[in-house]
Amino acid sequence: MIKLFEPTKDLEIEEDIFKTEIKGLWYIARKQFSDERGFFTEVAQTYKLEKVLGRQFVVKQINHSRSITNVVRGMHAEDWKKVITVTNGAAFCALADVRPESATFGKVVNFKLGFGEEFLTGSLLVEEEIANSFCVLKGPVDYVYCVDRLYGQRDPKGDVAISLFDPDLKIEWPIKREEMILSQRDKNSITLRQRFPEKFK
Repeated sequence: MIKLFEPTKDLEIEEDIFKTEIKGLWYIARKQFSDERGFFTEVAQTYKLEKVLGRQFVVKQINHSRSITNVVRGMHAEDWKKVITVTNGAAFCALADVRPESATFGKVVNFKLGFGEEFLTGSLLVEEEIANSFCVLKGPVDYVYCVDRLYGQRDPKGDVAISLFDPDLKIEWPIKREEMILSQRDKNSITLRQRFPEKFK
């Protein structure tokens, strides 16, 4: 049984914002108003994000990827903060702390985000250098993320690609490896032990 994050009341640190087991990773719930036309929702309010972060959050770039069923992307970490929202489809998302100085280094938190029963419809607030990945369970998945740096102005030394199959992370993917559609970069990515050997001495 894959352990999934649940936004319980004891984890709520600000209205509709929930802490996780990784420091610097939060779940943002949202209130949705539906009728026969569809729905309306507020994805996030920046003043709440800033209270949680303890500093300003200014969106500099908004990115959007679309992925078909069985595509898996990640584990990627960059030198920027981001708010991630699945706006269509359904995905299993695994986020890992790959910051060697962090007390939760190597910790993984899993989410089911998107639309359908058992899926959370909210967003994720992610600090710098936390790796994120997702597996498309019902595509296409539209994965939209707002970031606080322009791609060309981030520090590329903060870019990390860790293997989706890292034995130390032990991610239980909901589809078989041979069914996954992967990029060459993700097929060739290295493990935490290869990236940070000093952490495993």
